[in-house]
Amino acid sequence: MATRLLGIDFGTGGAKACIIDDQGEVLAYAYREYPIFHHRPGWSEHDPETYWTATCEMIQQVLRDTQCLPQEIAGIAVSSALPSMVLVDDQNLPVAAATNLMDRRATEEVNIIRDLVGESLIEEVTANRIEDHPNLVNLYWYQRNKPQVYERIHKALTIDGFIVSRLTGEYTLNSSSAVFYGVAFDIRKGVFRDDILDSLQISPELIPRLCDSTDIVGEVSAEAARSTGLMAGTKVVGGQVDCNAGWIAGGAVEPGDMQLNLGTSGVLGVVHQNLDYLNSPDGLRMVNIPYTTSPRDTFAAVAVTTTGGQALRYLRDTFGEGEVDVERMLKVSSYDLITLQARDIPPGSEGLLVLPYLMGERSPIWDTSARAVMFGLSLHHHRGHVFRAFMEGVAYALFDSYSVLKQTGLQINHPLIFNEGGAKSDVWRRIITDVFGIPTAMLKGRTGAPLGDAILAGVGVGVFDDFSVAKEWCKYREHLEPDEKNHEMYMEYFQLYKDIYSNVQGNFRDLQSIVRRHQTNN
Repeated sequence: MATRLLGIDFGTGGAKACIIDDQGEVLAYAYREYPIFHHRPGWSEHDPETYWTATCEMIQQVLRDTQCLPQEIAGIAVSSALPSMVLVDDQNLPVAAATNLMDRRATEEVNIIRDLVGESLIEEVTANRIEDHPNLVNLYWYQRNKPQVYERIHKALTIDGFIVSRLTGEYTLNSSSAVFYGVAFDIRKGVFRDDILDSLQISPELIPRLCDSTDIVGEVSAEAARSTGLMAGTKVVGGQVDCNAGWIAGGAVEPGDMQLNLGTSGVLGVVHQNLDYLNSPDGLRMVNIPYTTSPRDTFAAVAVTTTGGQALRYLRDTFGEGEVDVERMLKVSSYDLITLQARDIPPGSEGLLVLPYLMGERSPIWDTSARAVMFGLSLHHHRGHVFRAFMEGVAYALFDSYSVLKQTGLQINHPLIFNEGGAKSDVWRRIITDVFGIPTAMLKGRTGAPLGDAILAGVGVGVFDDFSVAKEWCKYREHLEPDEKNHEMYMEYFQLYKDIYSNVQGNFRDLQSIVRRHQTNN
């Protein structure tokens, strides 16, 4: 009997894959980074064929590294960072670049849809805000701005949905990802509202078939088997949004469990079963997602800062040429070199404060026009100060949302568990621990979302009875307690952080208007 399981995750900056056995041991892991394109202000895109190339390469690598026979793989599950959208024609070929969760081109469409459908109805149905630029908003942008592309669309897929379609030939959309289509998706009933789609003149035929995360949605085709090295007929399950996948890998399967991923975005989630929370004023300041373990009655209240780990990638790619050269020559992580410089700077960065809004901001301020601000820069500041100030700025952005979550009355279990991405930095973990003022710990192993996908695949194909194995397998290390003196100081800086945003909020909109006016004129 086949008992090995394959999980694949697509983030905004790269893809990961792993194979596990039926005891949860990670047998092999692969990663591929891919470029992010920002061709115009507010746009953020990928080449969608990169996803499939990365998929084939990673699967071949993990099969080779484990010396695993294709027939030993019992099931596959895929996740992706959302909102993301891949538009394909009836031959399953992309008709446009893929948009990712940082894309904010459709600001005008947000306002039009708000007037057409009604903001209160959207929030009542979806338990989410339209400002998150869900896929139906971006699809509407194509309808209005690229009609020649829109006419060619056969299906509007997520990244994970695109990969599942390439593996199986089936167009599907799992329940945890469907919420990121927004506008017309009823989060409680798990269906799309045809009347709302009609008001946008979007055909329901463009939306893939809905499924639950654990449903077996298809089998690996002969063509996909040739490209990947998998066995034709291998079962593929519905999949999930990447934050759910990461948190399941970290053992978050019970109400109150709280975990933090520092991938491209900084994503903080609390598992709960409080339906009243979904449409509460504070609930609508967060992102609300059906949770993979039981999507009809269990949810994740999710706080998101748009550029979490991406802030460090931006610093590396723009100002870290020296660190990248050292990485290339000595095989030392360029990110470790950056955070080492930040470690030598005192908490508070000696008066340098950053609003880390490089591509607008999501919870809790929901401001697509917001941009990064460096406040207090002086001649005594150097690179280490800038690096640390950005890391502290991301911590403030996350704490802003955590402060909202605390006042909702949701059960929150301590410690806060650091999961993926930049959380491997001991400097960043210490900063966040002291800003939040609560105990934290780090997940041992940290394979992250692809491990959660492999566990999902195991539940879907029957290798595991349920998700309780995730809690049994996970172990935590590097427990930290907050430094009260640092926390008190950080709270002073946090209040200033809030004041700075309030003072320049209107200027962000003015700047956006100027940029767009001259962009149009040119």
